[in-house]
Amino acid sequence: MVSEVIEIKANLINDEKFQPFGEIIQLNTVEPLTINQGQCLRFNDLATLDHHPDGRMGISIFESSIRTIPYEFNLVERHPHSCQFFLPMDNEPFLVIVAPDQDGVPGTPKAFITCKYQGINFHRGTWHGVLTPIQGSGKFLVIDWIGSKVNLEEYLYPHYCRVVR
Repeated sequence: MVSEVIEIKANLINDEKFQPFGEIIQLNTVEPLTINQGQCLRFNDLATLDHHPDGRMGISIFESSIRTIPYEFNLVERHPHSCQFFLPMDNEPFLVIVAPDQDGVPGTPKAFITCKYQGINFHRGTWHGVLTPIQGSGKFLVIDWIGSKVNLEEYLYPHYCRVVR
């Protein structure tokens, strides 16, 4: 039975602290291209889509339950064959949980909160929590690997982690 709870403070996400785990997608600071006779803005080349060559990158829509902080978890996962890109469809902030790899298992988790107009792209093999919207609709545009190999590893911590503000 899991009884111990480790508290983790969620910080605003920033490039320096998140860089080991992935890229921050920042829509409101990217200079868009104007296309279609000025009727459309294109936010171009937002992330590096690293993936195993035996598959392809696919686009999906995920719809997740809205969570509240404090938030408790003990499950993290990673994807060995690709990065994984998340962009909230309503541009609302969400909670991002990551953990460094320590000899094939996740280390102590870190928690971040995105700002409006931000998404993230986890590096291939990054341990991370499940999709955790804290506002909005919970709908995300997700880009990840589609292939015949298993692209999911899960890990259950022997304790719960509680994310606080």
